[in-house]
Amino acid sequence: MMEKPKEQCAVVGIHSSSPSRTSSHIYYALRALQHRGQESAGIAIQARKIKCIKDLGLVGEVFHESNLKKLRGKIGIGHNYYSIKLSKPENAQPHVIETASGRMALGHNGIITNSGALKRRMDRKGHEYNLGSEEETIAFMLSDEMAYGLSFAEAMKQVVPELKGSYAMTFLHDGKVYGLRDPHAIKPLCIGKFDGGHIIASENVAIDVLDGELIRDVRPGELVELTNDGFKSHQLVEGKRKAHCFFEYLYFARGDAVLDGKWVYQIRRRIGALLHELYPVKADVVTPVPDSGRTYALGFSEASGIPLAEGLMKNRYIARTFIMPDQRSRTVSVREKVNPVVPVVKGKRVVLVDDSIVRGTTMRRIITVMRHVGATEVHVRIGCPPIIAPCYLGIDMTTRDQFVANQKTVEDICKDLGADSLGYNTIEGVVETIGQRRNELCLGCITGRYPVRIPKEMHRFQKKLLDFHFKED
Repeated sequence: MMEKPKEQCAVVGIHSSSPSRTSSHIYYALRALQHRGQESAGIAIQARKIKCIKDLGLVGEVFHESNLKKLRGKIGIGHNYYSIKLSKPENAQPHVIETASGRMALGHNGIITNSGALKRRMDRKGHEYNLGSEEETIAFMLSDEMAYGLSFAEAMKQVVPELKGSYAMTFLHDGKVYGLRDPHAIKPLCIGKFDGGHIIASENVAIDVLDGELIRDVRPGELVELTNDGFKSHQLVEGKRKAHCFFEYLYFARGDAVLDGKWVYQIRRRIGALLHELYPVKADVVTPVPDSGRTYALGFSEASGIPLAEGLMKNRYIARTFIMPDQRSRTVSVREKVNPVVPVVKGKRVVLVDDSIVRGTTMRRIITVMRHVGATEVHVRIGCPPIIAPCYLGIDMTTRDQFVANQKTVEDICKDLGADSLGYNTIEGVVETIGQRRNELCLGCITGRYPVRIPKEMHRFQKKLLDFHFKED
C-alpha cells in the first residue's frame, strides 16, 4: 500500500509523416506523462516489422539518442508503467505479441477484472502464453476474430463486450496504429494533432509538449485509427454509462491537463475554496503538502484570506523511492521526503492542505515534525473524501485494512493523526467541483460501489444486495 495512490501507466500512439522523428515524438510525449508511471518505459515502432525497446527506469534513463535512432517508422506507440506487483523487466510495455493474425504491439492503462476467465478460455483454445498477461489475452482474442476474415476494427467490436474493467489502450497491427477507450471511459484518452502528424495520449500534456493541438477526447467505447490524413472513428459500443475516475481530476492528472472538457487546475482550486467554506478555521498560514496539495492550498488561501506560504520543502531527488512496490524501499523517513521551513511554521497556527490521505503514515509524521519545530496548531484539510474501499480498476489501493479511514470517524482519524482539526471534502463537493454528473463518475473507493461488476463488491447500479455475489466465470 502506497502513501499516495498510484496510477498504473500512460499510453501514447503516433502517426507521423517523418519516420525519423516518430520515436523522438513518442519520447517527449512519455516524458510529459512521466507522472503517471516511473517504473518502466517502452516504445514500439512499426515499419516493415515491429521493433520495440523497453526497460525498467524513467523515460530519460531507458532512452537516449543512439537507441532512439534504431526505431524508425511512421507509426508507433509508447508506454510508461507503474506496477502493483514487483518490478520485473518483462512487465514493461508495450508488449509485442505473436499471434496467428500477425505480430501485434499493445500498451494498456487499466485492469481487466475478468482477465482470469478470459485467459482460461484462451488456454482451452490452445493459445501459448509467454507472460500470461491480460494484454496477451486481448491479442489472442483479436486474432481469433480476425481469423474469420474480420478487419481489426470489426474484430475489436466483437472483443470489447467481453472485456470487463478499465482500459485505455494503444495498438500497432498490420501497419496501423489504434487507440481504444473502455465503454465507461474510466481511464482518460484524447486525440491531438501536431506539425506532421496525429497523436493519441492519456493526457493533453503529451500533445502540448509537441506544440500540438487537442482535438477531443476519445469517446466511451470508441476505437480511433490514426491515418495519413488524420484519424478514423469506429464507435464500437453505444449507450454505456460513463464512469470517469474522479481521482484523475483530484490527483493523477497533471494540473495543466484537460480531462473530458474540464481543466484539472480549476477543479483543484475550487476544491480548496470549498474546504474553507466547509471547515473555516482561524490560522496564521496555509501551507501545502508538496507537490500534490499546492493548488488546493492556493484555493483555500484565496477563499479564507489566510496567507499562503511554503511550509514544507520536498526532496524531489528521492522521488523514485516511493513508487517502488516492495515495502523495504518505502521505509524512508519523512524528513528525507519533506522538511519543514522553520520560520514559516514556528509559533504559527498552520492549515496543512493535501489532496488525499490513504494510510496516514506520512501525514502523521509531518504533523509531528511541524509541532517539533514550533507550530502551535496544525489543522488538516483534505481535497478527497475518506478512502474506504479498494480500487480494482488500475489504482494501487487494494487493501481495506490499511486505509486510515477504514471504520473510523473523522474525529477518530484526527486524533490518530495528532491534528487539532481535520476536514475532508464531501462526495457532493467532489461531484460539484468536477462538474460531471454523479452517475458519470467512478467513486468506488469513496463509496464502495463500482461501475463494473467486481466479485463480492457492490455494483453501482445493482437492485438487490445479493447481486454482487457472483463468480468470475
